[in-house]
Amino acid sequence: MNGPGLYTRLVAGLVFPLQERLKTHSTVAVRRSMEDSQWLAPEQLQALQLERLRALLAEAGAAVPYYRELFARLGFDPRRIQSLQDLQLLPLLDKATVRANTEALKHARARGLARFNTGGSSGEPLIFYIGNERVSHDVAAKWRATRWWGVDIGDPEIVVWGSPIELGAQDRLRRWRDALMRTQLLPAFEMNEAKLDGFIAAIRHRRPRMLFGYPSALSHIARHAEQRGQAMNDLGIRVAFVTSERLYDDQRAAIERVFGCRVANGYGGRDAGFIAHECPHGGMHLTAEDIVLELVDASGRSVPAGEAGEIVVTHLATRDFPFVRYRTGDVAVLDDRRCACGRGLPMLKEIQGRTTDFVVAADGTVMHGLALIYILRDMPQVKAFRIVQESLQRTVVQIVPGSGFDDATEATIARGVRQRLGGGVQVDVQRVGEIAPEKSGKFRYVVSRVPSTVAQRSESMARA
Repeated sequence: MNGPGLYTRLVAGLVFPLQERLKTHSTVAVRRSMEDSQWLAPEQLQALQLERLRALLAEAGAAVPYYRELFARLGFDPRRIQSLQDLQLLPLLDKATVRANTEALKHARARGLARFNTGGSSGEPLIFYIGNERVSHDVAAKWRATRWWGVDIGDPEIVVWGSPIELGAQDRLRRWRDALMRTQLLPAFEMNEAKLDGFIAAIRHRRPRMLFGYPSALSHIARHAEQRGQAMNDLGIRVAFVTSERLYDDQRAAIERVFGCRVANGYGGRDAGFIAHECPHGGMHLTAEDIVLELVDASGRSVPAGEAGEIVVTHLATRDFPFVRYRTGDVAVLDDRRCACGRGLPMLKEIQGRTTDFVVAADGTVMHGLALIYILRDMPQVKAFRIVQESLQRTVVQIVPGSGFDDATEATIARGVRQRLGGGVQVDVQRVGEIAPEKSGKFRYVVSRVPSTVAQRSESMARA
């Protein structure tokens, strides 16, 4: 296996660390520490978690109004914590609680907090804040996982993504930075045949060492290249990093087959942090230095390894805006095996949650479901939602209205959906009391009932 080239070493060893230092991030030091701690035995990692947990809770109890009041009401003393299981003395933190206590969750001495919001795939958009400590640790964890695969910051990269944060901020400085880091961003929302042909051409021209994106988007590009008879396995791509959705076996197979590389699955979120990442031996390793993960049943009780439960996260680098026992809404199964790679980091056996469909515009354009989610995700008037594309001609948007939701809000939503799916599409906005799960118990927040054959036929008619 060839090592990193001179340019990659320059970027990873000098340029990127300088950028992080200018941002007052401790990313480099944290990553180096993590590359040592990943080899600790499980009991040593648990001792590290416990030490950091005590420090986080002590700080929260002293300087975060929400937790100061909560601990006083419960008679909870962080100094008396003897094990990670003692976390269960505290209540779960859900999105509704964060919304109702946003200001009270800020550390009294926090400075320079950045406002963030969730991507909306949970159906409940959330606004929260992140400090430099949390950013440094999340970036360091991602960087460490990247290096597991023999690639590094500065290697040529294609990113297939769709967030307006990424796609709407392509100002001069950002373009310069991406060029310096050798990163090229392709929009994942619109995937008609012309766009897909352009993506394939861009990937072939860039000859990236790594891909990064939604598994649905990368597999869609892969299958299109295969249908075109276009070889993509001769470009030297080493790994495709996928995240933000559940990775299905057929998606992994298509990406690996067409691009001639391995697929590395990642799991996390803007709210919960960088939770887990797959190593070359197949282990889905938790970022245990930063994350205390619990799996709980419907009543909030912990479930043992091998059983499915909702993922609850305590992020140990969130002193500025603590996430303690935060309910992600995702379902997973813990693995009690030790990975063949030798790392002591615990593993997830299966991630069952999060799936986002593609939707199809009236003209046959295939778009990532997040293209519709972003219409609603940052609306404070919307508590929860589900988007159901019934046909090419009709889409239903179910809304649990919040304070301030009115006819004008409803019209804004309908207009936004039509802008993406087509001006003649009927958009029914339905106000409901709650969004019920499917019979399986899982939630799906973008559902397309338009079969892929319809999309293909519509595109063929458009070309005729």
